[in-house]
Amino acid sequence: MTMKRVFALVCALCLLSAYVQAQKMPTMEEWLSGAPRTYTPPTNNYAYQWWGDNLIQAGRDTIFTVNPANGKAKRLLTREEVNRVMERNRLPQLSTLTNVQFLWPEERWFLINVRTALVVFDFATHTLTRVTELKASANMDYEKTTGHVAYTIDNNLYVDAHQVTNEPEGFLCGQSVHRNEFGINKGTFWSPKGARLAFYKMDESMVSQYPLVNTATRISEVDNVRYPMAGMTSHKVYVGVYDPTTKETVYLQTGDPTDRYFTNISWSPDEKSVYLIELNRDQNHSKLCRYDAQTGEMKEMLYEEKHSKYVEPQNPIVFLPWDETKFIYQSQRDGWNHLYLFDTAGNELGQLTTGDWIVKSLVGFHTKKKQAIITSTEVSPLQTNTYTVAIPSGKRTPVGNAEGVHSVSLSASGKYVIDLFTTPTQPRRTELVSTENAKSKAGLLLRETTDPFAGYTVPDAKVGTIKAADGQTDLYYRLITPPNMEPNKKYPVIVYVYGGPHNQLITNTYAHGARGWYAYMANQGYVVFTLDNRGSSNRGLEFENVTFRHLGVKEAEDQAKGIEFLKTLPYIDGNRIGVHGWSYGGYMTTNLMLRYPELYKVGVGGGPVIDWQYYEVMYGERYMDTPQTNPAGYESSSMNRMAGNLKGRLLIIHGDHDETCVPQHSITFLKACVDAGTFPDFFLYPGHKHGVGGRDRLHLYKMISRYFEEHL
Repeated sequence: MTMKRVFALVCALCLLSAYVQAQKMPTMEEWLSGAPRTYTPPTNNYAYQWWGDNLIQAGRDTIFTVNPANGKAKRLLTREEVNRVMERNRLPQLSTLTNVQFLWPEERWFLINVRTALVVFDFATHTLTRVTELKASANMDYEKTTGHVAYTIDNNLYVDAHQVTNEPEGFLCGQSVHRNEFGINKGTFWSPKGARLAFYKMDESMVSQYPLVNTATRISEVDNVRYPMAGMTSHKVYVGVYDPTTKETVYLQTGDPTDRYFTNISWSPDEKSVYLIELNRDQNHSKLCRYDAQTGEMKEMLYEEKHSKYVEPQNPIVFLPWDETKFIYQSQRDGWNHLYLFDTAGNELGQLTTGDWIVKSLVGFHTKKKQAIITSTEVSPLQTNTYTVAIPSGKRTPVGNAEGVHSVSLSASGKYVIDLFTTPTQPRRTELVSTENAKSKAGLLLRETTDPFAGYTVPDAKVGTIKAADGQTDLYYRLITPPNMEPNKKYPVIVYVYGGPHNQLITNTYAHGARGWYAYMANQGYVVFTLDNRGSSNRGLEFENVTFRHLGVKEAEDQAKGIEFLKTLPYIDGNRIGVHGWSYGGYMTTNLMLRYPELYKVGVGGGPVIDWQYYEVMYGERYMDTPQTNPAGYESSSMNRMAGNLKGRLLIIHGDHDETCVPQHSITFLKACVDAGTFPDFFLYPGHKHGVGGRDRLHLYKMISRYFEEHL
C-alpha cells in the first residue's frame, strides 16, 4: 500500500470516528444527571462570595482574594493551614474550603460549620475567635454579631443551649408556617444587631390529622400529618420575641389569630419595632402593622391593600440603609410587582419602579449613591436582568449583560455584583460586574461552563408566541424537535405542562431549557412542546388571576390553542399527541385528557391534584375561595366529575407519603373511573413524598418513557 493510500485511509477513519462521536446520543441517565459519564467538569470549581468589597474565591484546598478593580488574585490561606488549627482544638478536619462563610465585612474572620459546632476562624492570627457547640442543626439561624444561634429540636425552639419553647405535639416553633406560602421559608428572624429574636409558633392541634400509611414495617403503621383542607379548620399562628439576655419571651398582641395569616416579618433598624403583614383568610385584604418589640403591643397599622380577587404579599419591608425613617414596600397593586417608598409614619412617598414588567427581587443597596439594586423582567418576561434604581427619582440603569437569566450577589458597598447567568447559547457564566459603570456590559470573567453535551447529538429548540384563547394575549411556547428530522415524516408530540401559579417554564436559559428528560424524548423521535398558559407567573397579576375561582378552565383552553398551532406544522402527527406533568402539571395532564379527549391520546400525570377540596387551605383558597362559597367553581375544576370522559391511555403516579397533594386525590379518581366505567393506569411509589428522587428517579423516568413508547 502506498503512503498516499495509507494517508487517505487514516483520514477516512478519522472522519468516521468524528461522525460516530457526533452521532452519539446521551443516555437517559446522562440527561438526568446533566452530563455524560465522559464529561470532565471545568478545572475552575471555585465558589465565590463577598468579604466586604473583597471577592473571595474558595476552592477545595485554597482560598484567594480577588481585587474587583483589576481581577488580580492573592492567596489567603490553605486547607492545610486551617486543619492544623482545627486539629489543635480537637475539631473535625475540613474536606473542602468552598463552604466557609465570610460574614464579617470588617473582620478577618470566616465561619465554619462542622455540624457539631460553629467555628469562627481568625485568618489573620490563625486562631479560633469563637466556638459554639450545637445540640442540633435543624432550622439553624446564626447571628453573626453576638454569636447566638437559634435551632429546633423536634417541634421546639432553642437559642444556644436554652430551650425557648416547651410545647406539646400539635405545635411547631421556630419553623416555617402557613405551609411556606406568602414568601415564608423560615421561622426565626434576628434583629439587626442580634439583641432579640422574633419567631413563629404555630398551633396545629385543632387541624385534622391526615393518615399516611407506612408499609415499610411488617404490620403497616399510620403516619399522621396535620393537613388543613380548603374550607376546613385551619391552624393558628403566633409571633414571639425572645431576649437572649433575660431569656424572656413576649408575644405580639395580634388578637385572636383564628383565620388570619402573619407574614413577611422584619425589624426596624433600632431593634425597637417588629413589622409584619397580616392577611385575612379570604386573602383579599392585607395590613402592614408595627409592634413594640419589648411589650408586644400593636402600635399602628401603616398601610393596607385590598383586591377583589386576592392580595399576595411576598416580601418584607426593607429600610433604606442611609435613612432609618424610610422603607421600601413591594406590591402588585398596579398589576405588576413594583417598589414603593414609605416613611415610618405610613406616608407613601412615591412609586420607585413602574411599567408592564415585574421586580423579581430587591437585591440590596449602593449606599453612597443612594441606589437600590434590583432584578426584573423589564427586558423580557423570559429574562431576569439587573438594574440600579436611584432613590427617590426611580431612574434605572442596566447592569451587566443584557441577555439571559441573571442571579446576582451584591458586595457590601453595592459597588460590585457576582453575576451568575445563562443565555440560550451560554450554559453558565459567572462574571464580576461593576454597578457604577453603565457603559460596561461585560464583566470580569470568573467562571464559564462549557456544554457537557458538546459533540453529542442533541435536539433543536426554539421559542415563539401564539395567541391565547382570548385571541389577544401572547403566550410563549418552546418547541423541541428531534435532530436530523426526515422530510415528509410525521412525528408524535409530548406536551410537557405545568400551567399553574408561581411557575414559568419558558425562559431565555441555555437551549431554552431543552435539557433533561425533554431532550432525551426528543432524541427518541418525539416533538416536545411546552406552553406557558394564562395563570402561570412573571406576566403580571391579570395574566395570573384570570383563573380565579375556576382553576383548570382557562389554562386548558390555552393549551388547546397550543395543539391547534401544532397541527399547522407539516411534521406533526396530530393523531399522536401525549401530555405529561407533575403536581399542578399532573392536574393539568388529567384535566386535558378529560376536557379534550379528542386531542390527547396518552397522558402521564404525576402527584396530581384531582379535586381542589382535598388541597390545603392557603394555596387552595387563594385561587378558589372555599368549597362553601364557590361550589360551582370546585365542581367545574374537579377531575372526578369528568372521569367518564377518559378515552385515551392515562397513567397516574403518586407517592404514598405525599404531604402536598395527598394520595386521596388519586385514589378518589380511581374510584370515580370505576364508577364511570373508564380505565386509567396507576403506579404508587412507596416511601416517596411529592416528588420521586434518589435512586428511584431513574426508574420513574424510564416508566414514563415506556408508557409513551407503548401507547403513543
